[in-house]
Amino acid sequence: MKAIAANTASDADDAFPLTPNSKSSLHFASKGAGLRNPGYSPESKRDDSVAHSPSNGAEPQIPSYPAEGEHGDLPHRRTTSFEDQMLFDRLSGRSVDLNTSETVSEMVKDAYMSTLQDLSSTSFQCVIQYLEAVRERHRMLYHAACWEVSEHARREALARSMREDSKTTFLKAEQEVRFLLELFSHRLNVSGHPAAQYSAEFRDENRASIRRADAVLALLNGAKEIRTANNCLVDSQHTLGSDSEMPETDQVDVEMGSGSGADYDPEYGALSIGRIPRSLDNIEPSPDDLNHSDSAAISTSQTAPLPARSRIQRILLTLRDTLKTTFNSFGVCRLYPRRPSFEPDQFIQSSLLAKTSPIATSSSTQGVDSPPRVFALPYPFPNMSIYRLMSWMHSGGNLLSETKVSHLVKDVILADDFNRNDFENFSVRRNLRELDMDESGKRVTFPDDWVQTDVTIDIPTKAMEDGPRPYTIHGFHYRPLVEVIRAAFADVQAGAYHLLPFKRLWKDPLDGHEERIYDELYTSDAWLEAQDDIHRLPKEPGCSLERVIAGLMFFSDATHLANFGTAKAWPLYLYFGNLTKYARSSPKSGACHLVGFLPSLPDSVKDILSSLSGISKTGMASLHAHCRRELFQSCWGILLDEDFQFAYRHGIVLKCADGVMRRVFPRIFTYSADYPEKALIATIKDMGLCPCPRCLTPKSLFNFLGLSRDMRNRVANLRQYVMTRVVKARDFIYTNGNTVDGVKVEHALGEGSWVPTLNQFAQKLGPLGFDSFRMLVVDFMHECELGTWKALFTHLLRLLHALPRGSELVAALDTRFRQVPTFGNGVIRKFSDNTSEMKKLAARDFEDILQCAIPVFDKLFPVEHDPLVQSLLYRFAEWHALAKLRMHSDSTLKFFEGSFKKLTRTLREFRDNTCAAFNTFELPKEKAARQRRATQRSEMNGTIPESSGPRTKRFNLATYKFHAMGDYVRTIRLFGTTDSFTTQIGELAHRALKAFYPLTSKLDTPVQLAKHERRRRLLRRVADVGGTQPSSSQPSAYAPPSESYEKHHHIATTWNNPVDIFALMRENDGDPALKIENFIPQLKDHIIYRLRELDVSYCDHMFTNEERNSVVIPNNVIYSVQTMQVHYTTYDLRREYDTINPRTHGDVMVLSGETNPSHPYWYARVLGIYHMEVWLHHGGQPVKRSLEVLWVRWLAAIQGYRSGIQHARLPKVGFVEESDRDAFGFLDPGQVIRGAHLIPAFAAGRGVSSLGYGKSLARPGGQLDDWEEYYVGIFVDRDMFLRYTHFGVGHSPMLRKIIRDCLGSVSVMDNAIEGNEDNADHEEAGDGKGHEYDDEEEEEESDDDGYEVLGDRELVQDEGAMAQDNDRDGYDGDDQSDYDDDLSF
Repeated sequence: MKAIAANTASDADDAFPLTPNSKSSLHFASKGAGLRNPGYSPESKRDDSVAHSPSNGAEPQIPSYPAEGEHGDLPHRRTTSFEDQMLFDRLSGRSVDLNTSETVSEMVKDAYMSTLQDLSSTSFQCVIQYLEAVRERHRMLYHAACWEVSEHARREALARSMREDSKTTFLKAEQEVRFLLELFSHRLNVSGHPAAQYSAEFRDENRASIRRADAVLALLNGAKEIRTANNCLVDSQHTLGSDSEMPETDQVDVEMGSGSGADYDPEYGALSIGRIPRSLDNIEPSPDDLNHSDSAAISTSQTAPLPARSRIQRILLTLRDTLKTTFNSFGVCRLYPRRPSFEPDQFIQSSLLAKTSPIATSSSTQGVDSPPRVFALPYPFPNMSIYRLMSWMHSGGNLLSETKVSHLVKDVILADDFNRNDFENFSVRRNLRELDMDESGKRVTFPDDWVQTDVTIDIPTKAMEDGPRPYTIHGFHYRPLVEVIRAAFADVQAGAYHLLPFKRLWKDPLDGHEERIYDELYTSDAWLEAQDDIHRLPKEPGCSLERVIAGLMFFSDATHLANFGTAKAWPLYLYFGNLTKYARSSPKSGACHLVGFLPSLPDSVKDILSSLSGISKTGMASLHAHCRRELFQSCWGILLDEDFQFAYRHGIVLKCADGVMRRVFPRIFTYSADYPEKALIATIKDMGLCPCPRCLTPKSLFNFLGLSRDMRNRVANLRQYVMTRVVKARDFIYTNGNTVDGVKVEHALGEGSWVPTLNQFAQKLGPLGFDSFRMLVVDFMHECELGTWKALFTHLLRLLHALPRGSELVAALDTRFRQVPTFGNGVIRKFSDNTSEMKKLAARDFEDILQCAIPVFDKLFPVEHDPLVQSLLYRFAEWHALAKLRMHSDSTLKFFEGSFKKLTRTLREFRDNTCAAFNTFELPKEKAARQRRATQRSEMNGTIPESSGPRTKRFNLATYKFHAMGDYVRTIRLFGTTDSFTTQIGELAHRALKAFYPLTSKLDTPVQLAKHERRRRLLRRVADVGGTQPSSSQPSAYAPPSESYEKHHHIATTWNNPVDIFALMRENDGDPALKIENFIPQLKDHIIYRLRELDVSYCDHMFTNEERNSVVIPNNVIYSVQTMQVHYTTYDLRREYDTINPRTHGDVMVLSGETNPSHPYWYARVLGIYHMEVWLHHGGQPVKRSLEVLWVRWLAAIQGYRSGIQHARLPKVGFVEESDRDAFGFLDPGQVIRGAHLIPAFAAGRGVSSLGYGKSLARPGGQLDDWEEYYVGIFVDRDMFLRYTHFGVGHSPMLRKIIRDCLGSVSVMDNAIEGNEDNADHEEAGDGKGHEYDDEEEEEESDDDGYEVLGDRELVQDEGAMAQDNDRDGYDGDDQSDYDDDLSF
C-alpha cells in the first residue's frame, strides 16, 4: 500500500486514512460522542488457529527498555489515543475512565501483568502487530512533518509544532512496543514456538519496522520450550477477562485504518482496520497475498469459517516531494514533480562542452576499468611540439582561414613547450599511425568506438521452392548506443545535463494569472510522462538509486560531401535532450554524437533483381523499394541491440557529473528527418494513400485542412503498428511467393499505406511502451520553408506569369527584392539578382523571402485579388513566426491555433478565387526539370522522351506538407518548441563531415570519415585528461554575459572623429536637416532635458534662450562614433543586441510619447551617433557631464491606414515633412528599444514630399529623394513579432501593458478566438471541381528537392538522389563562416 503526503499540514493528515491512533479519534472522544468499540469485548474469545513450525532456538536477549520518565524532556500525553486506552481496558477487564491520570505504560503493564497466565502467545502477537502499525503511522507523520518544516519556511512555526508533536507520539508508541516486547520475551521462553516463523515473515514484509521485528525474531529463536499445538489451541480459546465466546479471526490486520478510528465489525467481532487508500477496500486480494489457516485440528462446530485476509503488508510512505521555486523577476518559476538531486551548472564554457573523458581500454586490456598509460601527455606523440601541431591539424578541415592560422600561431608556435628541434625527421604519416596504435602496436579502443559489421537482407524470389535469396551489404559502421550514452554521461558536458524534468510556469506581472511555458524537451509533457513511467517500473533487486532519463534525439539525412561528383554519406546523429537546446543547436558545442553511417543499396543489387523471373518493371521498382526498406530497418535492428533493450527496460547505472550513481533509462523522444526518411522509419509507402507517418488521415481528406473535422480525425486516427498484418503479408511474400505489390499482400496489409517490412522500433521497443510514430516530429525546414511556403511562392510566380505583361511584373518583383534593405547580422541578407529564378536558394533564403514578401508583392496583382494576396502573405508570415518561436506559453499556443485556422481559411479562399481565375502553367525552371527527369527515365527504359510544352499547374492543398501544418501545436505541447528538434541542427552537423572528406583518399568513405572522427575524439579526450585546452578553443556559450551586455547600450568612447558644430553647418549650408534655427537649439534643449533629469513630458519642450545659454559645449566640438550596440532582453529571456549604423542599419524604434497612442512605437532614422563633454550652469557651481546623443530623422504613422493583426496588414510609416520643427531632432540612446527593419512601400514610389530634392545628410546613401512610405517589418525575427503583441515573457511589463492598451488585447486574442470557431466547417474543401489532387505537382514539385518528392516507383531511379545538396535545402550552404570553426563533433 502507498500513501501520498500532500504539501501542507492539513493535506498531510487528510491524505493518510486515519488509524485508530488518529487526531479524529481524540476529537470524538473529547466531545463525549459514542465511542466505537475497537477491540475485544469481555465476552470475546480468541482462537489461535494458526499452526507454525518450530524455529531453531537461541538464548533469549531481553531488549533494554528505558525507564518511565527517561524521556522526561518530552511532554507526556495521557494516551496515544482513546481507542488504544479502551483496547487495553478491554484486555484487562477494567472499566473505561476518561479522566484517569495513569500513563499508558502503567495501564498496559497492569493489564498484562494481571492476565499474564491467561493471555495466549497469539494474542500477544496481535497486540504487538497492532502497535507496530500505530508506531509506523506516527513515524510517517513525523518524517512528513520534518519535510514540511524544511519546505515551507513561511509556515515554520506551525510545522515545528507538528513535528515535535509527531515525534513525541512516535517515541511514545515505540516505548510501548518495547515494553510489550519485553513482556513477550518472558512469555515465549521456550524453543520451537509456532510464532517464530510468523515473526520471520512479518520482518521480511514490514521492512519499515525491521529493527523491531528483528528483536522479536531474536527472542523467538532463543526460546527453549514451546507449548504443544493442543495447548496452544486451548490457550487461544481462553477469554481475556470473560468466558463468553467471540467469533474467530485468523489475525488482526495491522495496516493503517481509515475513518476516524478502528471500527468494530459486527460480522467478525474483530478489529476492522480499513486499508488505504479507501477506494481499494473492495479489491479482492491476490492468491499470493492470502494467509489461509492450515490448522486441521479446529472443528467447524467450534469455529466459524475464517475470512480470507491479506497477509500483513509493509507500509510504504511515498512522499510526492514537489518543489516549486520562487518566481524570478520575469515571473517565471519551475515546478518539479520530484525534488531534483542535481541542478546543472549555471555557466559552463563551450570549450568544455566539446571535451570528453570516458574510459578507454587497450585492445589487450578489454574490461579493465582504469585508463591505460597512453593518456599521459603528449600521448601518443614523442613531445609536446608534435602533439600541439597534430592537435591543430585535426581541429578543422583542409581549408586555411585567418582564424585557423591565428590558432596555429597562438596554440602551437607561441606555446611555452614548443621547440622547433623536435621536428627533426618529422613525418605526418608516421605520427598518424602512432595516433591510431598504442606503444605495442595494438589499436587503442574506447567502449564507444566504431564497429563495422555486415547487413544481410532476404530478397523475395517469387519461387516457393527456392525461398528468399540472402543478400549481404558490407560496411555498416556504427557506435553502440549504450556505450555512447555511457561516454556522454562521463563527458564534461554532462555537467549541463538536466536529469529531472520540470514544468516552467509564468506568472504574468500584468494581471497575476499563471500559465505553462513550453521550450525545452526536458520541460515537455513527453519527458514528464516518461519520468512517471520509469518510477512505476518494478525496482531492481537491491537497487535504491535515483532513476533518471537520458533523452535521445536522433537525426539522419543523406548529404553530398562535395560540390562535384557523386560522393555522399548517410550519417546518423544523436543528441541528448538533457542539454539545453541553445547549446545543443550550436555546431560548435560538441553536443552532436555521430553514431553511424547508414549504408545504401549498392548498384549490384539491380543485377540480382533483373535475374529474377516473372517480375514486371513495376514489380521490379517495388521490389527495389522493398529491399531498401529492409536494409534500413535491418540497420536499426543492429543498433537496437540486446544491450539497448536491456537498458531501455532496466536502465544502466552510471556515475553522473556530480559524482552520484544513478540508474539512467534511455528514452527515444524525437527522430528528425525529411519526409522520404520518415516513410522509411514508419514503414509506410512514400506518398501513399495515407501518407502521414503520424495519423491515418487519407490523402482525400487533406483538403479539409484546419477544419474541426480534420483536427478531430488526426487525434482519433493516430497510427498504431499492425504487426499481425505485416507478418501475414511477409508470409505471402517469403513463403507463398507473392510479389511485394501483389493483391494478396495489399489485402493483408489493409488500409494505412503499410509496407511488408517489420518496423524494428515497434518490434523491439513496442512491447516496452514505445510509440514509434509519435517520435516522428514535424520537420519545419523541409515541410514549411522548403515545402508549403516554397509551393505557395512558386504558385504566386505562376500567377504573375499568367497575368497580362507577366514578364514585366516578374522583373519588377526581382527589382523590388534587390532593393529590400538588409537587417542585423545575417538576419535579412541581400537578395540575389533574380529571386524569381530560385537558383540555389537555401531554406534561410526562402525564410527571408517570406519575411519581406508583403511589400514586394504589394499592388502587383489586380485590384480585386491584391487584398487577398496581401492577407494570405500576412497570415502565412504570422503562422511562420509562431511556429518558430523558441518559447511558447498557453496564450501563444492558443494564438497559434487561431492563426492556423485563419491561414487555412485564407488558403482555401485564395485557391477557390484567385487561383481559379487564371490558367497557370509550369515555370521555365519547372519545365526544364521535368524534361530532365523524363530524359533520365527514357535512358533507363530505352524509350524516346516525349517533347511537350508547359503543363498546367494548379495550387494544391492536398499534400502531406500542408497536412503537417496541423500537427505543430500538439507537437509543441508534447516535445517543446520546434527549434529543439528542427532538421536544421542536423544539417549544420554535416559541416564536420564535409571538412573531413577532403582529408580522405575518397575510397571507402565511411571508413575514412569514421577514422577522422575517432582521431579527433581521441585527441580531445587526451586533452581533457591532460588538463590542456584543445586547439581552436571556442568562445563561451555558457559564459556569463559581459558587463556591456548588462547595460542598455554601448557606444565606444573614442576621440578620433571630432566634429565642429559650426564648421559642420557651414559645410552643409542650405541642407534642411541642418537648419541653424533648429539644430543648435534642439541640441541644447535635449541636453537640458537630459541633465536636469526632467519628466518625459519635457522631451520636446522648448527652453528659453537664457536656459540654453547655461549649456556650454567646450570648443563647440562633439565626437562622432560609427556604430552603437543596443542590448535588449528577448521574449525567451536571452540577451541580444542590434547594431545601429547610420550608413547601413540606421532605423530604430522607441516607445511612443503620446498619451493615448494609436501605435505603440515611434520610428526614427539615425543620422549620427555622438558623445560629448558638456558644462551645465544651473544656479550653482557648473557641472561637467558626459553625454551620448543620437541625431535622428523622425517617421510618423500614415494617417487613415489600418494595420495590425486584426486587419492582417503591416504598419506603415513615412518621414515627417521638413516644415515640421520635429522632423529632425535628438534622441537619448537609452530610449531606443531595438533596431527597426523598414522596407520601402514600393507601390507608393519615391518622392520629395517630406524633404526637398537634392543631396542631404538626411539621405546617407547619397540619394536625391526618398521612398514616400515604408512598411515596418514586424516579421523580421521572432522577438520583433512578439513586440507587437503582449505575449513576450521576457519583455518589460510596462512595455507589454502599453502594447496591450494600444493595440488592444482584444485585437490579438480575437485572432485566436475567431480562429477557434467552427463556423468554417461548412466551407467546400476539395469538391473535385478543378481542385483534385495533382500527382504531377507533388512528384515534380521542385528539382531542388530531389529525392524528397519521389514516390515509391521512383526509388529505383537514383539512390544518390537522397543525398540532397545542403546548398539547396540546408542552412549551411554559405561561405560566411569556415568549416574549420563550425565542426560539430
